[in-house]
Amino acid sequence: MNYTTLFIDLDDTVYNSSNGLWAAIRQRMSDYMQALLKLPAEDVAILRRHYYETYGTTLRGLQIHHQIDSDEYLAYVHDLPLEEYLQPDPELRALLLSLPQHKYIFTNADAQHALRTLDRLAIRDCFTSIIDVRAIEFHCKPEPEAYYLAMQIAGESDPEKCMFFDDSPRNLAEADRLGFYTVLVGKNGPDPSARVTISTLRDIPGVLPALWDQQASSPD
Repeated sequence: MNYTTLFIDLDDTVYNSSNGLWAAIRQRMSDYMQALLKLPAEDVAILRRHYYETYGTTLRGLQIHHQIDSDEYLAYVHDLPLEEYLQPDPELRALLLSLPQHKYIFTNADAQHALRTLDRLAIRDCFTSIIDVRAIEFHCKPEPEAYYLAMQIAGESDPEKCMFFDDSPRNLAEADRLGFYTVLVGKNGPDPSARVTISTLRDIPGVLPALWDQQASSPD
């Protein structure tokens, strides 16, 4: 199969999960919920987990049950000093630029956070575009609608020409069901949600060398 489109998750996928950024974002989510709902921290943790497992993101649960201002929420949870967590990654930049496929960031976060993150890593120009939560109409992975909308934005009609990189097995499982080639990032050992597993994106050449033998075609 000639893969023409690579969808790549943002947080804990383009950067190593050990740097603490995603943990800091999760804490900001909890802080927002605690201020909004006036609940003890332990109850907030349970509710946030429930929203994530039920709706795919905390934001989706808060939208449905509390009609929150999504812009306010996204601005708050991502208001972090990224320079404390991320540094330019020239090795990753060279790898991404060498791949001939169309590459899209596909994230449940918003574009502003994605752009700030990519700028800190110095890889913004490695991607064709960013497909964020607003672009997919506040659907979110692993909702099937999120993947269909992402393909529509990318101009790709065949999921079997798409490769999807993510750190979440549940997101990958749905993509696999829809026909994407799935790659689990940041884990060790096989997982039923993914065709292959890699520790970081830097492992792509050793695991998927055939990607360099292909040429990206223009989207349909």
